[in-house]
Amino acid sequence: MKSQLALTAFFSFFASRLANACSTQSGVTITFYGYPDNTPPGPATAYNCGGRNNIAGGIGTYSNPLTFASAPGEFNTCEIIYVPYLRKYARFEDTCDTCTTDWRSGKYHIDIWTGSSTVNGGQNQINCENDLTPNAQNFVRAPPTDLTVDSTALYANGQCATSHTYNNAPASCSGSTCSWAGHCLGA
Repeated sequence: MKSQLALTAFFSFFASRLANACSTQSGVTITFYGYPDNTPPGPATAYNCGGRNNIAGGIGTYSNPLTFASAPGEFNTCEIIYVPYLRKYARFEDTCDTCTTDWRSGKYHIDIWTGSSTVNGGQNQINCENDLTPNAQNFVRAPPTDLTVDSTALYANGQCATSHTYNNAPASCSGSTCSWAGHCLGA
């Protein structure tokens, strides 16, 4: 009986580790949203993932990931992913109607928060979101916590950070891609 309990505990532990194992997904639609085109306009999110109280934000580090929206059920609420195209971590905190339609068709779609939680960037911000939107990219689920991070804001003070994108950057579960310790912290 004890050996059966030990074996059951071992397999339960192993199964939980597999469920949380790092994996990559390619062919992902990535779009962007912000204060002016959120529904309703503003920084509110569908899920409270702690610390931000249902307010979108983040800088893209593992400890302060960007908010992303997707279809309910496509990700676990508050799940953190890594987006090589941006070299940023993002957390599932909101929903997206187009993402839901795509998910029902079997396509991954994430919509990433671009801006301020207090300032509406208007049409200039929406133009930036369109400029940032790439062809299909990839992302990493259950990523290592020490991947390279570019903490440059995607949209701030009327400026769009299109030069801080990394088209077709490889997705990897192999651990750190940091060239020096501060790099992964966004320094």
